[in-house]
Amino acid sequence: EVIDALLAGARRALKDWGVAAAHVAEFRAPGAYELPLAAHAQQPAKVLRIGFLGNSTAALEANLIGPFRDGLSALGYVEGRNVVIEYRWAEGKYESFAGLIAELIALKVDVIVTAGTPATLAVKKATTRVPLIMIAVGDPVGTGIVASLARPGGNITGLSSMAPDLEGKRLELLREVAPGLSRIAVFWNPANAFNAGAMKQVRAAAEALRISVLPLAVRTAEELDGAFAAIVKERPEALIVFADRIFLHNRMRMMEFAAKNRLPSVNAYQELVEAGGLMSFGPSYEEMHRRAATYVDKIFKGARPADLPVEQPTRFKLVINLKTARALGLDIPPTLLVLADEVIE
Repeated sequence: EVIDALLAGARRALKDWGVAAAHVAEFRAPGAYELPLAAHAQQPAKVLRIGFLGNSTAALEANLIGPFRDGLSALGYVEGRNVVIEYRWAEGKYESFAGLIAELIALKVDVIVTAGTPATLAVKKATTRVPLIMIAVGDPVGTGIVASLARPGGNITGLSSMAPDLEGKRLELLREVAPGLSRIAVFWNPANAFNAGAMKQVRAAAEALRISVLPLAVRTAEELDGAFAAIVKERPEALIVFADRIFLHNRMRMMEFAAKNRLPSVNAYQELVEAGGLMSFGPSYEEMHRRAATYVDKIFKGARPADLPVEQPTRFKLVINLKTARALGLDIPPTLLVLADEVIE
């Protein structure tokens, strides 16, 4: 009523000044009133949106989300103020990637962040427009994700976990703690393009060390039972577990089986050692997630993914679980303990 009265007074004044009263109606929208021009000049900056495609669950990837968020915070990004992170979780099911990626694209995210070869290939298939920051992709050139590490091209860049003969080094670690080792089982996922190359590495290393290999192909959690049955039947003496989110997601189940069957393991992920595995050796996935924030920042500031070189790891981390070693009756050589970055007592 007060505003209507003010408008009526304005109409009378404008009429006296020779201005048609009809023009005043343009100043008023039904149910709302225009803000002053000064308010328009002070509109807040755009809130940027990050799509985070997780391979597992929020709880199981908390150790990776934390460093990523810390990296963003260090660069001045505050969630809810100038950036929003839209999380989507595959729960270890690669077949769900397409739907989750479609949801992120529909939300008009400014960039997508994800880890691992299968998730990265799924995003590459879904969009050539939304920038993608990949993390821990084993061989981004060999799997066709980018054209080269120096100039990736397209809409994808980020961090690779690629290192020469990494699987061979893991096998050598097993031989150090179990010198009489003659047969190993290898958990790998044929649906993961990088795992195929890793299998070639481990076969070559095993042949050189005169160790036979029992490959255990696992594409889904349901296939783990068949792999366990093969181990019970074939009786390998140790396990190697490749880098794949199926194994990360099911780590408790796998390491409980290994403990029950007294099998030492060397793993791609530290999380499997924390779940009871013997050792892990590989790049720091936490540090790679922290570094991913710098790529996001560069994209937000106008850089093109095609022009940002893919980063490779320069430091590798060895983690040993001494409690598991004692339970298996294994003596960890002092020289290996000295090299360990972390020892779980």
